[in-house]
Amino acid sequence: MKRKLKRAGLILVGILLIMIVWNLQLIIYGLGQLKGQLTIVWNARPITEVMQDKSFPDSLKTKLALIQEIRSFAIDSLGINESDNYTTLFDQKGKTLMWVVTACDPYELKPHQWEYSFLGSMPYKGFFDSLKAVKEEKIWKGKGLDTDIGTAAGWSTLGWFKDPILSSMLYRQPGSLSNLIIHELTHGTLFIKDNIEYNENLADFVGDEGAKLFLIHKYGKESPEYTKYTSRKIYREKHYSHILRGSQQLDSLYKTFTNKLTTQQKDTLKFRLIRQIIQSEDTITVNGKPNPLGWEGPLPNNTFFMEYIRYRAKQNQFEEEFRTKFNSDFKRYFAYLKKKYPKESML
Repeated sequence: MKRKLKRAGLILVGILLIMIVWNLQLIIYGLGQLKGQLTIVWNARPITEVMQDKSFPDSLKTKLALIQEIRSFAIDSLGINESDNYTTLFDQKGKTLMWVVTACDPYELKPHQWEYSFLGSMPYKGFFDSLKAVKEEKIWKGKGLDTDIGTAAGWSTLGWFKDPILSSMLYRQPGSLSNLIIHELTHGTLFIKDNIEYNENLADFVGDEGAKLFLIHKYGKESPEYTKYTSRKIYREKHYSHILRGSQQLDSLYKTFTNKLTTQQKDTLKFRLIRQIIQSEDTITVNGKPNPLGWEGPLPNNTFFMEYIRYRAKQNQFEEEFRTKFNSDFKRYFAYLKKKYPKESML
């Protein structure tokens, strides 16, 4: 009996060792992310403490108070889950905190997916260390994929930690700030495993609509805050629509590619179309004024277009469902979504 138990124990240890070796890189990455996140959480100060700090600028204290109002509105009026998120402040000291790597097939609008034990598959990988992000990007660029490194203005830990206010958020305008906070709080309320496009599109929809409702609640529909946000929204929507149409054009182009074309020929056709899409945005105007959201810098690649698909492609779907089935009532809408996607399908 002892021999059998010993043998079973050795087999179990062997299996564990194999799993550790097999997932070693993922474990190392996870530990690095945990360290970065804990550093932020441990060094975040309670808002109540910051508000009593005489050395902290009054103008920024006003923004901290505003965020607390946004939180309360999101919970009480939108049906966002109550939490302690955004009740602490982390001072970035002007530094970027997170870099995000994305990769995509060069001739198909198909993102590379990273696999995570608890989160499932995701089309991006975040790092608290820029050098690690650069190293990760080189791996996929070396495999012939389109790649990009971006930065994150905010993120949700999906309830694993108490998400702090980042000091860079305090310099946003009320509309933009409301959108960002409500977007991230939405992730903490509903986040479906292996369905990032749905998650991000939903959070973008709730963030935008929720921001408008909050601005009306706080300042009024005729206020400069609401007017400025909605005026910018007209430009944003035209910009989003233009890039999404461009994505469809690219998708159609890629479907014509055959093995007879060389890589150079494919790249020529690809970037000729991308240049047309980017340059033609100069013709978009609102009330005779040019769109200020155009692209600057080198031509983007497929990762650029995938970001718009990831965040904006399903907006009409959400808006129609929200208005026609739920009479623009967020509490009813969230109750429906939570029932439709029970905890088993979430994290």
